[in-house]
Amino acid sequence: MTSAKRVFTGLGGIVGGAILVALALVALAAPLLAPSDPLNMVARPLTAPLSDPRFLFGTDHLGRDVFAGLVHGARVSMVVGAAAAAAAICIGVLVGTTAGFAGRLADNILMRITEAFQTVPTFLLALALVSILGASAVNVVIAIAISAWPPTARLVRAEVLRLRGSDYVDAARLAGRSSIAIAFLEVLPGALHPVVALIGITVGEAILVESALAFLGLSDPNLVSWGSMIANGRAQLRTAPYLVIIPGIAIAVTVLAVSLSGDYLARRLGITEVT
Repeated sequence: MTSAKRVFTGLGGIVGGAILVALALVALAAPLLAPSDPLNMVARPLTAPLSDPRFLFGTDHLGRDVFAGLVHGARVSMVVGAAAAAAAICIGVLVGTTAGFAGRLADNILMRITEAFQTVPTFLLALALVSILGASAVNVVIAIAISAWPPTARLVRAEVLRLRGSDYVDAARLAGRSSIAIAFLEVLPGALHPVVALIGITVGEAILVESALAFLGLSDPNLVSWGSMIANGRAQLRTAPYLVIIPGIAIAVTVLAVSLSGDYLARRLGITEVT
């Protein structure tokens, strides 16, 4: 890596991390920053941003505070996205470790299942699952997790296959340790190193999918998220474009910050690419 690229990556990681910390603080302090329910109608509809000091980002077509929706939506979008990504990585690690260590038959079966999931785009599979399970935050997390685990599984499997023949694994076998203990206590910790490179990608994808599902009305109707804010504001796109632009910028900045932070973390750990 050239010095210029190293500096750019480091600066991007610092900026991305700072943005994520700020967003996390905003999400935690949402009840203090905007005490009222973001679904409450509190002012004249379509109040323009900066025209009323009480409503910094204006109001929507029903008179709801856009700022309140934005800060409360940060909590929903980030928590759902992070939880879905964590669940997807856990599923992928479990499947990949089992496939790489359990033998040829189990490997073939699990990899064919993984390939079957990968043939369907993540968003389309999540959309179908939420349509079946019902619109709720928990179901959105489950749907995204089920649809986003294959890349992690394939990466972990490749690492487990590489490490299973190592001397320390042979030593563990000679010591009489069970196959499960060797796979998950000896091999898996070494195989997790490259998974760090997927964290940023998986979290960013989960946030985007959650926003898209909320945009389509397939999220908890009692919660405000950035995707639902964009959906509610699209009818006023010509007359009040800020209703779409403000939450859209929030989604873009969050995904960019996650990507920059994940890339910086991967570089710091010496991971230059995902195989």
